[in-house]
Order: sequence, then structure tokens, then C-alpha cells
Amino acid sequence: MITKQDFGRTRDGKAVDLYTLSNAHGMEVRIMTYGGVIVSLNVPDRDGQSGDVVLGYDHLEGYLTKSPYFGAIVGRFGNRIKDARFTLDGREYTLGKNNGANTLHGGFKGYDKVLWQGEPVEQNGVVLKYTSPDGEEGYPGTVLVTVTYTLNDLNEFSVNYHATTDKPTPITLASHSAFNLAGEGSGDILGHELMLNADFYTPFDAGLIPTGEIASVKGTPLDFTRSTVVGSRVEENNAQLIYGHGYDSNFVINRQGPGLELAARFYEATSGRVMEVLTTEPAVQFYTGNFLDGTITGKRGHVYERRGGFCLLTQHYPDSPNRPEFPSAILRPGQTYQSTTVYKFSTH
Repeated sequence: MITKQDFGRTRDGKAVDLYTLSNAHGMEVRIMTYGGVIVSLNVPDRDGQSGDVVLGYDHLEGYLTKSPYFGAIVGRFGNRIKDARFTLDGREYTLGKNNGANTLHGGFKGYDKVLWQGEPVEQNGVVLKYTSPDGEEGYPGTVLVTVTYTLNDLNEFSVNYHATTDKPTPITLASHSAFNLAGEGSGDILGHELMLNADFYTPFDAGLIPTGEIASVKGTPLDFTRSTVVGSRVEENNAQLIYGHGYDSNFVINRQGPGLELAARFYEATSGRVMEVLTTEPAVQFYTGNFLDGTITGKRGHVYERRGGFCLLTQHYPDSPNRPEFPSAILRPGQTYQSTTVYKFSTH
């Protein structure tokens, strides 16, 4: 079932719509047209009690004033680009420095801060469309972007990304939901168990920019190839954990071929909720909410403390435009950017 309602207005007076998708098993997803934000994601626990498992706000105002990308679509290039610049086909492009010397998640006004055009689609979904103009935040090319959210009766919530361009441009889009499978506002996520289908990761320097190396997780606290409690090694004396103030690393998915591949499986014991993440992308960024600090009051008055949610961004590697040895994130005219990520929920 799909419903639509008003969710307020942007600073310049434009109406924001809120779409609600629900299935036969008590799952419900609410998505708004500002930022393509997943406002809530209600999932049953092992006792059949539904709970909201994503951090965010009750009202639009919170997203307009102080939101660390909660639930939003990030782009045109999700993650970081070193020194906020890249060279493409012999020309250098300069981007906004919104993360120290670097650019992060598209710049000062990425796709998380624009108004998308929404409409319901069959198969219990909503499609969002945005035209990203040539030169927006310094990126070349007019890009037509479509993101389709769907929810089925298998408790699978899918996000499908589609884009075309009239000039060569880097692109990688991701959903930046911050999850807590015990329920948003219920404390930290360090007790969650995680399996990452990744034997390798891309180490970064003190600026969180990849060094270019592809390193093995074996023998490090980044090894989640077997299900491991997230907080069991988060304070270890490891450069990646020190630089990131916790986990904030890009993991290379063990791919068996094209198509959907299991990237991660999370389990939270008190609720019994399990979330599996499958994707067509080559990598996934695992982030443990290290910069949440208690200054954000979210839904139902909940204060979001450090590590109160985790993010799992399916993506191309960070700084790919400056790293020819990484899988290419360049989209050219005549090509189509297509990416799918599925969040599958169950209980144990």
C-alpha cells in the first residue's frame, strides 16, 4: 500500500511530500521528497512488535537545520574526494571543500539537500527524480537521476539508482541511513553482530583519504568475515580506528560475478532483528556513528549519543576520480549508471 501526505515546506516555500510504503507483514517505510530521505523504517521484532530502526527527526525542520545526512541520498559523488578536485579527460575540476580540505557526499549542497520530484509506482514503490545541472557543486555535465524505492512482502526494501549524463562525470550514489536494529534512540550499536563479506579494504590516511592500497582484513580489527560483535575491537590501537574515531572504512565486497551480492549481515540480539544488505556495487562503507555526540535530539525526543547508529553505504571506492587503479566511477554520455541495493529483514 502507498499513501502520500504533506510534510511541510522548504525554506523557499516549496512543498515537501511524504510517501508511506507498507507490506503485509507490518513493515512500513516513509520517504520524503526533500533529500530523498528515508524518514522512518518500521520493522517487526521477533515478537512481532514493530519498531523504527533508522535515526532521524519527527518533522522536516530537523532535516533542514541539523542533519548528518540522516536517511538521505548522497551524491553526485558519495564519500570523499581528495583536495576537492579531480582531473577528467585532461581538465581539472574544483569542488566545494565541505570536509576540511576535501569534498564529502557531493559538496555543500549535494543531493541530500535538494527537492526531488516524487510519484508512486506499481509494485509498492515511489520514484524520485532530480535533474542535476552542469556545474552543480563543480561537477561537469547535466545528470538526470532517478531513485526508486520499493517494498515487497518478503520484507525486502530495495533502492534502485539510475542516471544519465551529457558530459563525462564521476558519480556514485548511496543511501545514508543510520540504523539501530534495537530501535532508534535505544542506545549505542556496539552490541550488534556484523558479518562483512569482504576480505579486503582500502586503507586511508589521517584525512580519511584512501592511500591507494588494497589491504587484507586478516589479523586486523576490520576482519568481520565471521560474525563479530561490533564493539569488541572498536577501541583497539589500530590506525584506521584512530583516524576514523571508530569504524569508518571502505570494504571491498567478495564478488562472485555481476548482480546482487551479499555485502553484510547485521543481527541485534535483544530484538532478534536481522538485516542483510545485498548490492550490485563493488564496495561498502561501514561507519559507526563516531561523530554523533549528544547534541542532536531526534525522534520522540531521543538524544543521539556517540555510536547511536551505524551506516552502511554501498558505493564505489572513495576518491575514485583521483585513483585510476580503483574501479572507475566515471559515467559518460550514452552510458547508464545503474545500481541496486536491497535491505532484507528477518528475525532470529
